Amino acid sequence: MAEQPTTTVTVTIDGQEVTVPRGTTLLKAAESLGTKVPHYCYQDGLSSPAMCRLCLVEVEGAPKLQPSCVTAAMDGQVVHTDSDKARQMREGVLEFYLVNHPLDCPICDQSGECKLQDYVHAEGRAHGRSREPKRVFGRDDFGGDVLFYGDRCVMCTRCVRFMNEMEEEPRLTVVERGNRSVIDTFFDDGLDGTHWSGNIVDICPVGALVSKDFLYKQRAWDLDHTPSVCPSCSQGCNIELHTRDNLVQRLKPRANLDVNAYWMCDHGRHGYEFLNREGRLEQPRVGAQVQGWRDALSSFVQRAGELESADVMAVASPDASNEDLAALKALVDVLGGGEIIYRLRRAPDEASLKGMPSLARRRELAPNHTGADLLGMERVGDDDGAGGLDGVASHDGILLVLGDALADAPGDFGANAALYAYLGTHPVRGSERAHLALPITTVAEQEGSFTNRDRRVQRFWPGLQPPGAARPAWLVLGALTAELSSGHPATTAAEAFAAWVATQDAFAGLDFASLGTRGAIVNEPVTLAGD
Repeated sequence: MAEQPTTTVTVTIDGQEVTVPRGTTLLKAAESLGTKVPHYCYQDGLSSPAMCRLCLVEVEGAPKLQPSCVTAAMDGQVVHTDSDKARQMREGVLEFYLVNHPLDCPICDQSGECKLQDYVHAEGRAHGRSREPKRVFGRDDFGGDVLFYGDRCVMCTRCVRFMNEMEEEPRLTVVERGNRSVIDTFFDDGLDGTHWSGNIVDICPVGALVSKDFLYKQRAWDLDHTPSVCPSCSQGCNIELHTRDNLVQRLKPRANLDVNAYWMCDHGRHGYEFLNREGRLEQPRVGAQVQGWRDALSSFVQRAGELESADVMAVASPDASNEDLAALKALVDVLGGGEIIYRLRRAPDEASLKGMPSLARRRELAPNHTGADLLGMERVGDDDGAGGLDGVASHDGILLVLGDALADAPGDFGANAALYAYLGTHPVRGSERAHLALPITTVAEQEGSFTNRDRRVQRFWPGLQPPGAARPAWLVLGALTAELSSGHPATTAAEAFAAWVATQDAFAGLDFASLGTRGAIVNEPVTLAGD
């Protein structure tokens, strides 16, 4: 019987042995040891053309240096990524890239996160030897949010391959030959109308492709990076908040192969401005008077205690976290139980990434409608996120509103309520009649979790400081529940998460800390509103 091939191979890289799955490239094998091999054309999630020649390594027994991005590791191989021959080759390749590259680092948006800058600094020549005039291409508007600086391009073709392989919209190509080669668009409208073009800015290793939205906005080294979850739809793409001066400056995708791989859509990428809106609620208000938190919460408890058998109705938001929604339900239950509704805006259709069908800008334009459904909240209204408030507007019992913008609410919304509490980030239509207006934080200002459409529970972290006395909704609602029930409120997001999990049999055993930055999923089927 023929011997079955092993599923792993062992290779020695720079004196260290490593065992990797068969088929693993030398580049990825080196990375598993913490060795970073310089490269341009290789990009996770795309094909490897092995054309930049920067990732060449020395393999003992091979007649010449090998491109590590396409060379599979084999049993017994001895590889040198930092030999004299490899370093000499990289130095020569980098010098070649600089022949026509404009030395405009002081004004380039990519400065501080540029791979050419990093590689030349690490192992390039101190001084170039070329004295010939540099080629000049200038700036080109590719459409959408993308500008192209042809002078900076190193012809890695990552952008072309992304459009061909992932978006499957071949709108970019290489034109001309040799020294005159340059990236260009196929059509006059360029990238206009595409949904994923921002990713080519992310994967450009130099400053050839830049974002109009971020152009000359901030320096990369001045930005703080915070792991988060995109709040723009139910896909739950993993992202980073890039912040400075207590403002979100941009959003970038964060790799998670189970959710969004390395990508995010343009809708989510540019949907961060609401996190920077001015005019925030900053202090608790009781009637027309600004109060401290203790007095405001005491006022609610007192008013609620005076109502012996008041019906409770609540309006929630699918933008709220699991912890916020669970705390709202707990408060409604303590008050005697009642109906909780939410409204959800839905796009006419989905915008999928054709090369990765599991990734799309989903129709549900909110991150946590699944969490609301799991808690038994009822979706009302139309696909514009409007309507469905007729029965709530004239409610004469206890009325709670969490996060809904109430843009289309009737002019007398909440006028008949015996007790009306509004928890939100901004004053909205009808909130001026609230007996209590309580300031809460945005997703960028608190720790918590969302449940995406696939029931993956994912954490996010605070990247901004909240304004004034704004607090997480789960903290405010939990304090009210504890006061009414003589219980103990959650004081951390982990405790609030545990309280949510305790109400969901399907998620039993989930632990806030163990979610990490990847999240966890429970695969038991559930019927969700709108499915």
